[in-house]
Amino acid sequence: MIFNIAVLPGDGIGPEVIEQSVRVCDAVAKIFNHKINWNYGLVGASAIEKKGDPYPKETHRICEDSDAILFGAIGDPKFDNDPSLKIRPEQGLLEMRKKLGLYANVRPTFTFPSLINKSPLKKEIIKGTDLIFLRELTGGIYFGKRGRLDNGNTAYDTCIYSREEIVRLVKMGFELAEKRSKKLCCVDKANVLESSRLWRETVQSMEKDYPKVLVSYEFVDAVAMRLIQWPKNYDVLVTENLFGDILTDEASVITGSMGLMPSASIGNKNSLYEPIHGSFPQAAKKNIANPLATILSAAMMFEMSFGLKNESEIIKITVDKSLKNEIVTEDLSGEKGRKFSTSEVGDFLVKEILSSKI
Repeated sequence: MIFNIAVLPGDGIGPEVIEQSVRVCDAVAKIFNHKINWNYGLVGASAIEKKGDPYPKETHRICEDSDAILFGAIGDPKFDNDPSLKIRPEQGLLEMRKKLGLYANVRPTFTFPSLINKSPLKKEIIKGTDLIFLRELTGGIYFGKRGRLDNGNTAYDTCIYSREEIVRLVKMGFELAEKRSKKLCCVDKANVLESSRLWRETVQSMEKDYPKVLVSYEFVDAVAMRLIQWPKNYDVLVTENLFGDILTDEASVITGSMGLMPSASIGNKNSLYEPIHGSFPQAAKKNIANPLATILSAAMMFEMSFGLKNESEIIKITVDKSLKNEIVTEDLSGEKGRKFSTSEVGDFLVKEILSSKI
């Protein structure tokens, strides 16, 4: 099989972790007799510097013409504290999601037995955690009307959702729950927000179409607490853009490192795969960043976009082997363990994959 994959390394550690993911994908392609055509595009701060646009038209064309998109990270601290800069790297990410119709962010949270003691939470609380957040990506407060009043002394951001936007995400949530443990949690703030009331009403109206799925409704603040207390109680959770952004980062600490969790952003025609961590500029160009989340995102790509479960599985098995053998970067090595570089972790994974017997 031949695949055309768009590669958007982005900013900070993005290029370094993407490089290792590409190497792993090429190794998988080699042993399964696939061919991958990699098409690179600029996005984020790097795109602003070279094109004056965080999501250039050329990058959008590359993404539209691809079978899937592999994405690194966006963000640069020089844009964070200078209000005079009208263009920000993050605008490129929002524009990309909107233009490509990437409406559903799929974020799994699971534990690795070999890393169970690295979590800040107690072992007995998190062992066996396996949940998935479906976060709506193209609506809500990030895309609503915003502005300043009173000479800049008053600011507003508007959260707007249509029933149609909610239905298409929740439908995916119900279908996913049917394949798993048949539990779905709708996360909202329906006791206060009108948009959340529409979310809850919409999910309730869809329950009859999925009679085997047990649906619960919880306020976002309660879920924030219960994720730490009883994460194993959850399976599939659906929520709006802002709540999902916050809760998925909270859930990521269950594993012990944000450098381990992959994600997918699903659209009508295309899908994007990325690690959940940010650009981590302090580590950029030091060859110390953890590439495993990006590599596991590639595993999601093989399975979700191409339907290649074996190819996905060999990546996950090899990543687990690297963790068990402590071939890990400094975020996971501990004080006494050996700290492997980003590229050394990639070397190990590629070697293991190429030597696999399939």
